[in-house]
Amino acid sequence: MGKLSFQYRPSEKRGGADHGWLKTFHTFSFADYYDPSFENFGSLRVINEDRVAPRTGFPTHPHREAEIFSYIVSGELSHKDSMGNVETMKRGDVQMTSGGTGIRHSEYNNHPSEQCHFLQIWAMPNQRGLPPKYFGRHFTDDDKKDKLVEIVAPVTQEGVVEERDAKGPTPIHANLNFFASLLSPSASVTHTLRAPVQASASSKLLYIQLVQTSGFNTAAAPKDKSTALIKVAGESGEEAVLGEGDGVFIRGGAAGDKVTLTNQGGKVGELVVFEMDA
Repeated sequence: MGKLSFQYRPSEKRGGADHGWLKTFHTFSFADYYDPSFENFGSLRVINEDRVAPRTGFPTHPHREAEIFSYIVSGELSHKDSMGNVETMKRGDVQMTSGGTGIRHSEYNNHPSEQCHFLQIWAMPNQRGLPPKYFGRHFTDDDKKDKLVEIVAPVTQEGVVEERDAKGPTPIHANLNFFASLLSPSASVTHTLRAPVQASASSKLLYIQLVQTSGFNTAAAPKDKSTALIKVAGESGEEAVLGEGDGVFIRGGAAGDKVTLTNQGGKVGELVVFEMDA
């Protein structure tokens, strides 16, 4: 068993900006936001909680040597890239762009009236110079109800299908597993850490965040029984309580360690969980 160390970070301590067409929170240093304490976590480099206004979006821009995926919370987002992929994503959709040697893409909310809310996530690849690739998956609310569903997994993991559209986890060229849950009031799920992807890894990392579904607000989301309120508990008494937008960084994990997530609030909580090698 590892010796888990919890670092709680409230939503209001994230970076962020309101550009009018884009309202965003940054978990890690990004664009004009810089905090040397939050530049990456394992292979995780970016978690932006973005809200894109109707008929606006990100114009065509380049990427390389990054694994970039979008997790759609609400609304719709249209993707177009230099590999010829064109797709409009909605709630439950996950889109992975493996940047490799270089791609160009755009992402627009073409809906005439509805905002798009999604998580934009970047991870650093475990190998440089890979050919660019594109993958898409869909997970329903029922899939995620009161259980942790594996949304993204390394391409080397057994059962992961490296095809554009397939069942199962979305492939990623990084030492990262991504899970999601829709946790009902009073419900609990337990996550058991896996063995390291790389034999040389000294320990495991977890990052857990409660999606801020109540809307964009620069102040702290309320933390009471009227909202989702997630207690994160380790086996040795470590714990943190997450309101919307809050996160907890967990270090020192070992294969077999368990972390239990319990919704102590009165609203369904949408949780995302990242597991990585240290």
